[in-house]
Amino acid sequence: MTDLVIRALDESDAHLFDTLPDPLRSAAALGHVTYRPDWRRVALRDGRVVARAAWWGGPDDTEPLAAHWFDFADGEEEAAAELLRTAPWQVGVELNPPGGWRDDPAMKAAGEARTDAARRAGQRVLVERYIYRWTPECGLPGRPGRLSFGPEPDDAVFFDALRRIHSVTLDAHALQAIEEGGLDKAAQEEIDFFRWCPSPREWWQIARTPDGELAGIHIPARNPSGPCIGFIGVVPEQRGHGYAYDLLAECTHYLAERGAEFIAGATDQGNFPMAAHFTKAGYPVVRERVNFVCEGVVSGG
Repeated sequence: MTDLVIRALDESDAHLFDTLPDPLRSAAALGHVTYRPDWRRVALRDGRVVARAAWWGGPDDTEPLAAHWFDFADGEEEAAAELLRTAPWQVGVELNPPGGWRDDPAMKAAGEARTDAARRAGQRVLVERYIYRWTPECGLPGRPGRLSFGPEPDDAVFFDALRRIHSVTLDAHALQAIEEGGLDKAAQEEIDFFRWCPSPREWWQIARTPDGELAGIHIPARNPSGPCIGFIGVVPEQRGHGYAYDLLAECTHYLAERGAEFIAGATDQGNFPMAAHFTKAGYPVVRERVNFVCEGVVSGG
């Protein structure tokens, strides 16, 4: 087998990225995303692309946040792993297959092969998620009217609420942050994400019960790809009432009233209550996502 050449693309040869088959239909999920040319890398053998990856971040980020697009030709798992190992950025990988991808034998095989290649490169599966997309054709969800909503200018109020919400959580990313640095780290990561989003700080919303008690928070947001449900969380002492649906409905109305033509959302597949709330609110599953975390570069072989 001839030697592998791994390099970044530039404007002159960006078309090479699109010369591989697309068994997980990544183009359908990611075709609207603009990737910087130097954040797209390929592995070539005899001048032919045998593996590719595209890294993604915000417009002002100096380094990418994740590898969004990871693919390779049949039999080139090791080339794909080497592509990740030698990248300048050791960040997590995301696979974005269609919903129900494991029901299709060919797609299941492709997804498992890419998972294996990512693991060879030092990646570990953190969680699998459902990806939702609301559009006006879905209809606005009903507002139960049980909670009152309003802005809160003090970040400390949100920080305290996030600590309480994450003290009992099913969210894999929050659990990882708690394991690494406790509740403070988990709460601060959320605050940092909300601040990173280009949407206004004034959009952050506190929800209260009729007697004035804190019920939870919802964060309508825009990320670089468009409007999204930034965060939905109910404090532990208010759970059991289905308030997460109230928060999701309000968040949807908030964004729609500000002109959103679509709203993206996501939840861990193991978070059955939140998945049920998305379904009730009229959000269809449009993709799934496998989130990996990078545990370090490993040797080939």
